[in-house]
Amino acid sequence: MLGSLWKSPKRNKQSDLMIKKIRVLLVDDHVLVRAGIRSLLEKMDFVEVAGEADNGRMAMEMIRANPPDITLMDIAMKELNGLEAAGRIAKEFPQVRVIILSMLAKEDFVAQALRSGAKGYLLKDAATNELETALKTVMSNGTYFSETISKMLASRNISLDSAAQSPLDHLTPRQREILQLIAEGKSTKEIAFMLKVSAKTVETHRALLMDRLDIHDVPGLVRYAIRIGLAEP
Repeated sequence: MLGSLWKSPKRNKQSDLMIKKIRVLLVDDHVLVRAGIRSLLEKMDFVEVAGEADNGRMAMEMIRANPPDITLMDIAMKELNGLEAAGRIAKEFPQVRVIILSMLAKEDFVAQALRSGAKGYLLKDAATNELETALKTVMSNGTYFSETISKMLASRNISLDSAAQSPLDHLTPRQREILQLIAEGKSTKEIAFMLKVSAKTVETHRALLMDRLDIHDVPGLVRYAIRIGLAEP
């Protein structure tokens, strides 16, 4: 059942029959990391692992087919990064909550996560009980941030409003997607095939990217994408 709510463990036997587990989609591009997190999730009696994906594009396809309650998602992934995917999920599937799960405690990424509509930001070195708390809090329509992230937000006064501006705001979602694919070394034909558009459309977007960013060669676009965290070196 979609959009099921986690309930407090304090209940009677009759209400136990009505319990619905939190369905969690796990998205990370490292197989061993996914295996470790899945093992932790499967030990939680209130969680059902709805599936796994290794990038944001695959996650979107799985969510369209069968939306989970929560998507637990890394940031740095090929084809479609976690922050970009989180924004799309928030727009297309507002009932699906996103928790960013990352090694990165960078201010820019936290601000982008807030802006994307993510409901939580958890560091990968968090304790198991913190993961449990994050899932329950977010499922109860709250937000959850690791202690390190919470202190950063408080000390630097970062909020949804203050996170409203970013260099990426000057680009459309499609342009950001193409910028990431260019930075990953994909050719025009490969990008066109992946996005199911014409090569001419991709070339048009690339020209607009160069114009808006005032960067007039592909190596420059690659360096820019890496610098802002849209792609890995």
